[in-house]
Amino acid sequence: MPMPDWKDTVNLPRTGFSMKANLQIAEPEALARWEAAGLQQKLEERRRGAPKFVLHDGPPYANGQIHLGTALNKILKDLVIKSRSMAGFDAPYVPGYDCHGLPIELRVDRELGAKKKDMTRADIRRACRGYAERFIGVMTDEFKRLAVFGDWDHPYLTMNFRYQADIVRALGKFVERGLVYKGKKPVHWCIHCRTALAEAEVEYADHTSPSIYVEFPLAPASAATLAQRVPALAGQKVSVLIWTTTPWTIPSNLAIAFHPEFDYAAYDVDGRAVIVAEELAPRVAQAVGRTFGSPIARTKGADLEGIAFRHPLYERDSIGVLGDYVTLEQGTGAVHTAPGHGADDFLTGKKYGLDIYAPIGPAGHFLDTVELFAGVRVFDANPKVEQALHERARLWHREDFRHQYPHCWRCHNPVIFLATSQWFVRMDGDAAIECEDGERRTLRAAAQHAIDHQVKWIPAWGRDRIFNMVSNRPDWCISRQRAWGVPIPAVDCTACGEAALTPALVDRAVALFDVHGADAWYERPIEEFLPDGMTCAACGGASFEREQDILDVWFDSGSSHEAVLPRYDRLTWPSDMYLEGSDQHRGWFQSSLLVALATRGRPPYRQVLTHGFLIDLEGRKMSKSVGNTIVPQEVIKESGAEIIRLWVAMTEFTEELRVSKEILTRVVDFYRKLRNTSRILVANLYDFDPATDMVPVERMDEVDRFALARYADAASRMLKAYDEYDFSTASQALNTLVTVDLSAFYVDVTKDRMYTLGARSHARRSTQTAMYLMCDGLARLLAPILPVTADDLWRHLPGPHPEPVHLETFAPVDRFKDEALSQRWDALLKVREQVNAALEQKRKDKVIGNSLTAHVAVTAQGGVGRLLEQYRRDLPMLFIVSDLELNVGAADAVDAVSVDVDKAHGVKCERCWRYVPSIRQEPDWAGLCDRCVDALAEPAHQ
Repeated sequence: MPMPDWKDTVNLPRTGFSMKANLQIAEPEALARWEAAGLQQKLEERRRGAPKFVLHDGPPYANGQIHLGTALNKILKDLVIKSRSMAGFDAPYVPGYDCHGLPIELRVDRELGAKKKDMTRADIRRACRGYAERFIGVMTDEFKRLAVFGDWDHPYLTMNFRYQADIVRALGKFVERGLVYKGKKPVHWCIHCRTALAEAEVEYADHTSPSIYVEFPLAPASAATLAQRVPALAGQKVSVLIWTTTPWTIPSNLAIAFHPEFDYAAYDVDGRAVIVAEELAPRVAQAVGRTFGSPIARTKGADLEGIAFRHPLYERDSIGVLGDYVTLEQGTGAVHTAPGHGADDFLTGKKYGLDIYAPIGPAGHFLDTVELFAGVRVFDANPKVEQALHERARLWHREDFRHQYPHCWRCHNPVIFLATSQWFVRMDGDAAIECEDGERRTLRAAAQHAIDHQVKWIPAWGRDRIFNMVSNRPDWCISRQRAWGVPIPAVDCTACGEAALTPALVDRAVALFDVHGADAWYERPIEEFLPDGMTCAACGGASFEREQDILDVWFDSGSSHEAVLPRYDRLTWPSDMYLEGSDQHRGWFQSSLLVALATRGRPPYRQVLTHGFLIDLEGRKMSKSVGNTIVPQEVIKESGAEIIRLWVAMTEFTEELRVSKEILTRVVDFYRKLRNTSRILVANLYDFDPATDMVPVERMDEVDRFALARYADAASRMLKAYDEYDFSTASQALNTLVTVDLSAFYVDVTKDRMYTLGARSHARRSTQTAMYLMCDGLARLLAPILPVTADDLWRHLPGPHPEPVHLETFAPVDRFKDEALSQRWDALLKVREQVNAALEQKRKDKVIGNSLTAHVAVTAQGGVGRLLEQYRRDLPMLFIVSDLELNVGAADAVDAVSVDVDKAHGVKCERCWRYVPSIRQEPDWAGLCDRCVDALAEPAHQ
């Protein structure tokens, strides 16, 4: 008679939840299954009537495939949305796309090439619209591939007719409040993109500029006046020395600024009395390589006001003016002033009645009227200006100067300050904003009040960042000299050139844009936009021509709360959250705030959460030129989108986020551990029916209740972290639960009972109950981070699960917490660590093999001895040994434990592999211990 094969009688785990995830295949299949089942619609129905949580999407540009930074942003939003939904909130998400602006227009320019010059503005706009439409489809598919849930069938587009009309409606609120004006002042100007730039469209980068020291001689007409104010300079050949890093602005110089309170001195240098700030004289002398002796005269800067100096290149004067912005940090203390090329220069020029002189064309070329440099591009003019100064003996020194310089955010080329006629929103002046608290404030003061009193900033330093930016920003330049955007519905009088932008003009434009879109401004007769009987406020003329400027694209996206939140039934105004990168404190967060204050007197968000940007392991920014970029499409192809999602969740996103192939490899390792642990749990449930086999918690074995308590603690930490949008802490809690509490402990110590006890025994059903409850809870907890894996686990749980896990909510866990029990078992685990260390040493010494081959003798005294005595029956399970001897000493002694390990006594059971005193000899049970015989004798069914 053949011997039985006892391994076939063991309750080995089995499940369709595969060890290998195959996410590259499983993810598209899950997405298709959810779409076919109408998951998004079912989720809306399931959450209808629940408390609202509205995250308003900041629209990415529809101009190309997504990159890892775009994926990071969308996944973070999805983590928030999914975790709020699983917490029981109705959390609708309407994605959006920014369809206007330079990023798209420049791409279209390159595609059109030479054809563009033969196209009308309306033709160019149609080409831009087509380009944006193309990439909206591409980006939508890629976002959906990341398992980002949302109303992808109805995204908001800034180029939709109604949205364009809502932008102009928002502009109309500014106009009604008298906050919009047209003026000539210096703005950041990109000579490559040929347009003005807002503060948010400028980035600072290292740049090398020519640093020059230039001499301006005293004008003869001011000699007597200067001698009267500073007698020591009477009869002297006087000049002043300035320093600049923009030689190309010297042709536009009209003044030299001095600080009224600084001490200035004249030094005899090669027979000339050269004026510089006295404190800076030693540094200036060293820089220019000339000897400055003792001062021959001293004076305050105030004495130099109105003194004329001769321009070093042209036959005109440069006037001495005063400015508190002059510093002693660098230069000479005498500041070259060109009112058309700098903010301080402009204000000084206005104060002193100087011409706002800026003889530069849109592409950065000097106008034909500029002597010596006509037609030369500004940066190309630098060496030519230096040469002209040298030829006139006015250039004292030249060197390269490395510094942070403003660059265009789109083309990344250096920008210039250029005074042009633009439309602005006034930050100060009249208290035009009626705030929610009933107070009237200026736009700037209203923004500062809202930042401090009506918004929660996450992280908290976001408050200081945006507050300082709002406090120091200039008036908002809202006009752009491009084609693709929403036109400013302003007109100019053909008789006198006076510009007009009135509420009535805005209303006409809104009505037409609602029906025909913003292209109507370029295609329909101007008469349709003019109010009946309109005349010029300046001259009374009745003939007008339309202006061609479009609105700043930040005004477009900043109006999204008006164009979207009131327009979708499931959304609310204001939103609960805006979430974007930290650069948006000067961008979308700020423009949205300013628009909302003008339209409704309060901010459009209750919370603002920001994330950092991507860097590699060495702290370098992601850059194609450096070769350190991670392409999300490649990660998805190699490992799956859930690896990107898990990386996002595991990373502290409020700081700069490190990412590399090595980091992603570690993420994959954690994912495998998570999946394998989940798999062993669900595989142990193959014969468990929660409807009939559940053991009440109060009747479960303590080891199972302890595991549930550990799970409940981890789940509580995760739920708290989800509430606080602290996904890295949620991931850490998950990691500890899976690797320490479950894999290294619970799954290990319960393996014997799960495999070898009677299938329907109380101990096995108790453990299965715990595993089921934890699997059920884990599937829900994982759903925001790993939606496909979580639903895969959910579908393999025993019992009916016809709908995706995403329709469920987080499971309550408080009933599983048991502080007293946890304290007892934590103490037992400390003894287990000591036993494991002793076992490991004997294993290294080749005394034993696995722990079941060991006999363990534990001697304990004090409270720990009493505890071990209380749990004597559980200790073999806890230590995973066949034989245990416990010797308990005095109960009132100091806690102490000693462990001795030797080879186990007895014989090995062929089924459970424990060493027991004896095994059965009968043919039906040959080689089995009594416990295994009892397990096999259990009836298959009740």
